Amino acid sequence: MNGFQLGLDEIGSPANLRAYFAEMLGTMLFVVLATGTAIAVSATAGGIIDGQLSTAGLVAISVAHGLGIAVVVYATHNISGGHVNPIVTVGLMLTRHMKIGPGLIYIIVQFGGAILGTAILYAIVNDDIGNITDFGAHSINTDVVGEGGAFLAEIMTGAVLMAVIFAVAVSRRGAGVAAPLAIGLTVMLFHLIFIPMTGASAHPARTFAPALLSNAFDSYWVYVLGPTVGAIIAAVIYHHVFRAGAEDEPES
Repeated sequence: MNGFQLGLDEIGSPANLRAYFAEMLGTMLFVVLATGTAIAVSATAGGIIDGQLSTAGLVAISVAHGLGIAVVVYATHNISGGHVNPIVTVGLMLTRHMKIGPGLIYIIVQFGGAILGTAILYAIVNDDIGNITDFGAHSINTDVVGEGGAFLAEIMTGAVLMAVIFAVAVSRRGAGVAAPLAIGLTVMLFHLIFIPMTGASAHPARTFAPALLSNAFDSYWVYVLGPTVGAIIAAVIYHHVFRAGAEDEPES
């Protein structure tokens, strides 16, 4: 592709319709696995100690997010490319790896899938348990960081995730069938670092759904702009600097 393409004539193609469905189901499953673990930890002895997330709880939630995204990407990459995250779609549209029209539909169904996944958890979990964590809503730990620090942390999570995706999944010299595992490990690692600070989103749809359910939109802009800005920075740098001149890469 020599420039941005709208792809409006392809929005309703059978292949894209299957891809939209896969993205919706994949995001739904990720939210059930990841957010469900956060809720379960709050109901588990030793998960929350004196109002604070325990080390065991931190590890459990981080591993669930990492394994959850790896499983979902493995399940959907042959159908939709396994984005299951709006910032991934934005990065790929910006670098012309995806056409604008289908990409915007991807983002819509990803948010829809996240809402559906959270609604499933709401139907499963008793209110008194779910309300402990606002059904997995993200929030800034102001004892550790302010909004500015949280914004920078979310920029870093989005940038690292996008850079790894380009390196292991987009590049022809990537990790092949091991790419989803590398992506999952990346998600797990930044959750271990940033959960005590911001909750470690890097996923605006994952953050939006429980916020919608619990009306927990304080500092939501951090979780939308932060990872999106990070993803854009990483996508542009990788596409135009690291990838530039590589003879075995596809033409853009």
